[in-house]
Amino acid sequence: MISASIRALALSAGLATAVAGLLANPATAAEPVCRADDGYAADFDGRRTFRWKPQWLRSAKANAKGAELSPAYQALMARADKALAGPVYSVVDKSRTPPSGDKHDYISMGPYWWPDPAQPNGEPYIRKDGEVNPERNTNAFDAGRMDTMAGAVEALSLAYYFTDDPKYATKAAQLLRVWFLDPATRMNPSMTYAQGVPGRTPGRAEGVLDTFRLLRVVESIGVLAPSKVLSSAEQKGLEAWFGDYTQWMRTAPTGKEERAAENNHGIWFDNQLATFALFARKPDLAKRVIAAAGKDRIDPQIEPDGKMPRELARTKGLHYSYFALEPLVGMAELGPCVGVDLWGYKGPKGQGIRVAYDYLAQFVGNEKAFPYKDLKPEDATREALDLYDLAAWAYGDAAFAAKADFIAKQSPAAQSRLTVAAYRK
Repeated sequence: MISASIRALALSAGLATAVAGLLANPATAAEPVCRADDGYAADFDGRRTFRWKPQWLRSAKANAKGAELSPAYQALMARADKALAGPVYSVVDKSRTPPSGDKHDYISMGPYWWPDPAQPNGEPYIRKDGEVNPERNTNAFDAGRMDTMAGAVEALSLAYYFTDDPKYATKAAQLLRVWFLDPATRMNPSMTYAQGVPGRTPGRAEGVLDTFRLLRVVESIGVLAPSKVLSSAEQKGLEAWFGDYTQWMRTAPTGKEERAAENNHGIWFDNQLATFALFARKPDLAKRVIAAAGKDRIDPQIEPDGKMPRELARTKGLHYSYFALEPLVGMAELGPCVGVDLWGYKGPKGQGIRVAYDYLAQFVGNEKAFPYKDLKPEDATREALDLYDLAAWAYGDAAFAAKADFIAKQSPAAQSRLTVAAYRK
């Protein structure tokens, strides 16, 4: 007869093995639920994330030092340590003053606009589609500064999650206070002067796209919750900032114009609005945006064969096809939070996210066969790793998982494998 102590040890060992199995294979764990503007907080120890799913992050944490995830984990920690030792960032630090005279207003320059060599001072600038003018990333503008801040907050918050070391959370909170909350340094929640063009206009509707960089900030704030580095008042202040920004998006002339865009810009507008609305505790607004995406975005922009003509007409057709697909996937991932199935949407002619994937997947590893123009098609594929991982989970499709694994081999340090698990049956 087995003694009680031995029986207890056996049961304990069995439980440990079972838990390890659940962490190693997130598909076998009970599915957490995203509950509207509370996100996954109830199933994630108070972490109010919306796209970073508890089971995937827990699995990554349990396996971070294993052969498959170690390169991504090490790269993440290197970025986090660099951010830990780095400065804070503020829109008031730029060298150029916006037309308003208020340095709290964000300003940036359209990426594809260059000085006209035929003009003495180069103005008005001329457009070169697909060719980014490095002037955009100088200290005169805020785009590079916002991107660096958002990347640092993301790296620090994930480093805190993976290591439980509060120093990373403390620095992330400092960055958030400076950019969003401190009256002396905060950014005004508007994009009136974004993506301006010297000699043409101080700001354009396309500039609303710049704030897609803040989508990862929303998830990062959620991950920081157990650290208590943000007070209740600061959390509400961040939610209020994004609430004010959603109001600006819906009422400002450039916001309305961007909402009406019929290419990737309009889709990104909706993805941002839905995400920021959830974070700002406006779930009804988020639901309206996501529920309308099928009719408003998928039907007119995706052909029955999966092509997106407005993106294929660009000089980087493959890149922009993925870039238009990305915000649709973003809204599809948010859909369960508000009871909308965008992954399964089919338009009157069979349009949908799935057919867009089916068209693009054939070029993974076979970019030379892409029949449209693209300056660097291989780069476009490398950027699509998380899109194929997400599609594999959404459709239970091993073929999409194989595409993701192929891309992962080319980019073993890709951070997305830490936040989106590889699909395994």
